[in-house]
Amino acid sequence: MTGRTVTRADLCEAVYQKVGLSRTESAELVERVIKEVCDCLAQGETVKLSSFGSFVVRDKGQRIGRNPKTGIEVPIEPRRVMVFKPSNVLKARINGAADPAEED
Repeated sequence: MTGRTVTRADLCEAVYQKVGLSRTESAELVERVIKEVCDCLAQGETVKLSSFGSFVVRDKGQRIGRNPKTGIEVPIEPRRVMVFKPSNVLKARINGAADPAEED
């Protein structure tokens, strides 16, 4: 494992190298895709990317939490959270298995 973090600039460079758009167009495309995903999630929609996974927004209700340092109970307000559920294809790829879609 390298622990490397992929940044927006890395994604823009990859689009530039592999698709052949200009660097400006590549950056604009990456920004538009990220903005669309963010806008959909902000509206509470699920974003599903085939062979990658799904970003799902969930509502969490109010609950009682405890401060671990003092032991005092405090209410945790209701909130929305985003979770990522990887696809089976991505899970297999991460674990080094062959891509099920490529076996045909």
